[in-house]
Formats: sequence, structure tokens, C-alpha cells
Amino acid sequence: MTMLLSSSRARAVLAIIAGLMVGSPIGLRATHLETIKRRPCDIYAAGNTPCVAAHSTVRSLYARYAGALYEVKRASDNATKNIGLLPDGYANAAAQDAFCTNTTCIITKIYDQSPEHNDLAIAVGGHFKGPGPNG
Repeated sequence: MTMLLSSSRARAVLAIIAGLMVGSPIGLRATHLETIKRRPCDIYAAGNTPCVAAHSTVRSLYARYAGALYEVKRASDNATKNIGLLPDGYANAAAQDAFCTNTTCIITKIYDQSPEHNDLAIAVGGHFKGPGPNG
């Protein structure tokens, strides 16, 4: 069976096929863009199971979170810096790299992105004495 298409209809069909192949907003890319607008805690909240804590050193867990993800402390002078987000919601690794150049850094606090603000800080040594400084 042969199907004849008008030239404008043929161009439209080819544009859709090309869009699917390269991932433009016409095809699969639109689905991906919609997915990244909602973050894990947004999805849980939509299912009536909101996050009670949201800690990540990699990315925001809420689409509208705009604060810092974590704090690092430089070994050379004990200065600290909050590491925030890039526009895509991922950690600004370049800011950390620049701050920690020619020295080492440790994460001293991981911020809770939930409304509870239960940040995680380095705990004091407990009863068990591990191999690190001060147990």
C-alpha cells in the first residue's frame, strides 16, 4: 500500500520523527523536561507521603528549594563555605573546587531541605572509639 502525503504534511511527519530521534521538545525530550521539574520530595508530597527530612549533597530534593546543600570547611585555614545550587538543581561543584584548591575540605554540615530544617552536623565522638581522631 502506498500512502501519498502533501508536502506540508510530509514535512510535519519528518519533523516529528526527527524530533523523536534527537530528543527535541516535540518528542521524548518534553517528557524528560516535565520529569525534572518535580523532585523526589515533590513527588512524595503529591502521593500524600511528604518528606520528613531531605538531605543531599548532590541535588535539590524539592523543585523550589534554593538554599545551600551543604557546608565545607577548608583544612588550610578552617574557613567555611556553603555550597549552593546551579540553575538545574545540582550542587555547584565548581564553587567547592575553587574554595578547596590546594588544600583539603570536609563536609561539616548537610542542610535539611524540608520545612523541618533538621540539619546534619558532625557528631561528637561517642562511646565507641573508632580509628579516626577523637574516635
